[in-house]
Amino acid sequence: MTSTLLKSPRIHTPKIHRLPNGLTIIAEQMPVEAVNLNLWVNIGSAVESDDINGMAHFLEHIVFKGTNKLASGEFERRIEEKGAVTNAGTSQDYTHFYITTAPKDFAELAPLQIDVVCNPSIPNDAFEKERLVVLEEIRRSEDNPRRRIHRHTVETAFNVLPYRRPVLGPEAVISQVTPQQMRDFHNTWYQPNSMTAVAVGNLPVEELIEIIANSFEQKNQTPTVNSQPKIISPEPAFTEIIRQEFTDETLNQARLIMLWRVPGLIELQDTYALDVIAGILGHGRTSRLVHELREERGLVSSISVSNSNYKLQGIFSISAKCDVENLAIVETAIIEHLQEIQTELVKESEITRVQRRVANRFIFGNETPSERTNLYGYYQSLIGNLEPAFNYPQEIQSQTENYLIQAAQKYLPTNAYGIVIVKPN
Repeated sequence: MTSTLLKSPRIHTPKIHRLPNGLTIIAEQMPVEAVNLNLWVNIGSAVESDDINGMAHFLEHIVFKGTNKLASGEFERRIEEKGAVTNAGTSQDYTHFYITTAPKDFAELAPLQIDVVCNPSIPNDAFEKERLVVLEEIRRSEDNPRRRIHRHTVETAFNVLPYRRPVLGPEAVISQVTPQQMRDFHNTWYQPNSMTAVAVGNLPVEELIEIIANSFEQKNQTPTVNSQPKIISPEPAFTEIIRQEFTDETLNQARLIMLWRVPGLIELQDTYALDVIAGILGHGRTSRLVHELREERGLVSSISVSNSNYKLQGIFSISAKCDVENLAIVETAIIEHLQEIQTELVKESEITRVQRRVANRFIFGNETPSERTNLYGYYQSLIGNLEPAFNYPQEIQSQTENYLIQAAQKYLPTNAYGIVIVKPN
């Protein structure tokens, strides 16, 4: 059955179609001379056991190395011949593979993309060659100061949740995993009921759906057991200040990251007020922390605020670059701003600024087929519901001064948080 999402008149009007095998197809016609197909698998590094940590990302590389129908290299050759582009990405909660083609080539190329994702042969020789590529990617990541700091941050934020582990996996694990372990991983998790296929572009919706559905009917089904991620609970909020210090000789300035455990996407309604608070504190030159600590007092060279939501839990973080001698002053100033936002009503002009910024980013950030498929695939894959993809600006506009105070008091205590400090050596 095909249904159109209806709530109020809106620009976005995708149709949802579900196949008997569990696959969800989302399609929308858009008057631009391109079509983007984005295959979302709601499986990322979070489902991995420690002994195969990094497998989801490694598999992302291997799927392009051929199927029973496509020899290694043939997929890329046929894509390039048509001037199409393809790529992929892996996170903790999902993996997605996308291709952008001319409308006239979609019926030919989309089934190829679906074939490589659903039916990779995972040959031993290609596995060993790509292992070297992935190991080099891991080494480059470890040499990247920004990624090292991120690792310190997530390891401080989470004690138990698998989000604390690297998506790429450690070198010791990737060096030892086998092709058969990867085949088992793919057979277990890459099933239609774990996938969402999103197509947006200049073809009729029914044609987009038909092309995708026909391609998935040819998927080599493999019976599987235990293909549901094990249930893990969010971690409790910090009950005290947890302080971690590191040194990094590659830095010119110190880094200060303060963080709180906050709701994830499974508690979506609780995240909107925190998004607004993040905007008030640290988005744009007129935001509170940027204005005072960088523009007025010159205590930091940069400062930013983020409310990052994984599926199970989120991290609200405030990150600053400053001289070592200013670390304590900056931390104290941040705490004072948080105390203020917990006790005093936010100015209407500040909320309006954030609301306008969010609305503009939503409108201007969803103008291309690939942007639309990312929007739809993200929400459908992670929470099984497209409505938040459309309602986000309205949700932000509905946040009142009292909601913000309550959220700040509940989730951002000034006497219990994690803090990571990284100093130049």
